[in-house]
Amino acid sequence: MTARPATRADADAIASIYNQGIEDRIATFETRLRDPADIRNWFSDIYPVMVVEVDRNVVAFAAASSYRPRACYAGIAEVSVYVERSFRRRGAGRLALEEMIRVAERTGFWKLLSRVFTDNLASRALLRSLGFREVGIYEKHGCLEGVWRDVVIVERLIPANLR
Repeated sequence: MTARPATRADADAIASIYNQGIEDRIATFETRLRDPADIRNWFSDIYPVMVVEVDRNVVAFAAASSYRPRACYAGIAEVSVYVERSFRRRGAGRLALEEMIRVAERTGFWKLLSRVFTDNLASRALLRSLGFREVGIYEKHGCLEGVWRDVVIVERLIPANLR
């Protein structure tokens, strides 16, 4: 497995993996499947998208996005990670997040954060193992298919950029 920055050419694979996450209802409140054009809109000069490949096939990605539009939050990125079903629990998500953390540090972000369904124990364990801490729970944060879901808020400070 190797990690690298994503390119627009990866949009098909990223859309496929993200759509699996949407269909599985384990990692996002989203219900509308995405097409590659939607994914190409994620690419910016500020927020990285990283992919993990096996034999030149994208099997996982981590994406960063804006936390809030106010200038005081410019160094905070919201991150998510998704893994192709057949590669889950094989280290692809870890590699994608490790690379995201390295890139975030190099580009000056001082904090990464995310929200995770409370029952997504695998993601919570992965995030903890990479230095994210759970800071609280948003109760009934969103309704997915008629069920109110709670999410855990996680954050990881990047000390090198807190000077």
